[in-house]
Amino acid sequence: MIATISRPAREPNAAAGPTGDSVLSVLLSKPYPAVMGVLNVTPDSFSDGGQFTAPERALAQARKMVAEGADIIDIGAESTRPYGSEPISAEQELDRLRDVLPEVVSLGVPVSIDSMKSSVVARALDQGAVIANDVWGLQRDPDMAGLVAARRVPVIIMHNRDRADPAIDIMKDVTEFFTRSLEIAAKAGISPDNIVLDPGIGFGKTPEQSMTVLARLDELASLRQPLLVGASRKRFIASVTPSEPQQRLGGSIAAHLLAAQNGARIIRAHDVAETVQALRVAAAIKEFGNQK
Repeated sequence: MIATISRPAREPNAAAGPTGDSVLSVLLSKPYPAVMGVLNVTPDSFSDGGQFTAPERALAQARKMVAEGADIIDIGAESTRPYGSEPISAEQELDRLRDVLPEVVSLGVPVSIDSMKSSVVARALDQGAVIANDVWGLQRDPDMAGLVAARRVPVIIMHNRDRADPAIDIMKDVTEFFTRSLEIAAKAGISPDNIVLDPGIGFGKTPEQSMTVLARLDELASLRQPLLVGASRKRFIASVTPSEPQQRLGGSIAAHLLAAQNGARIIRAHDVAETVQALRVAAAIKEFGNQK
């Protein structure tokens, strides 16, 4: 079913139609969270920067993630890591995407574009991406909300801060940020059915605050939108057990299983096969428990 969702490039001004309107409902209909595979075509992402800058390597990784069960491929061409990343122009971002995005779209699973620039998102949607993933939650680029509304595509609204502040009530901050983003979305005409909220694990948060958000994720249910969690290989894991990003698989899975238990409907992960297996086994065990 999912293989029919993505389409070849559309006309630039065409609304997404059934593709944009239905992709999210299909993904959320699964009995366990959908898995979004991370594909960074960047030289400086925190975990895999430089590994997939060559188009052939990026496409091979995308094929691998699809074979492993990824429900979405999230492609990003600018590092948005919360510490040490260098901003790039829209032209640079589009240049990195040029030879990769159409080929990834052709694999037949929904593709999301991870960008904070509306011009980049617009071009990616023209080339067949069907989800916008905005790490600044419609609050940084003033044209993003209007673009998403016009194209009628799902948007992932992520909580972010310019810097971490250990003194704040992080749950209050996340809730207030999302409330502002939802107001922006409503004014632009974005359907609530096309909105996913991402609390932004590791972004503008101390490790302790990231863990607080994961532990209290169910409190965000009051916002009445599906939740995405991306805790994969994040730094908070190393605050519990010292480790480098590539050594954080166990911590990533632990965080994602708890996130699923607390209401997450999409999990964003680098290690797709292991994440899919963990989520499916947890769901199967839960189902057996419900049969008693």
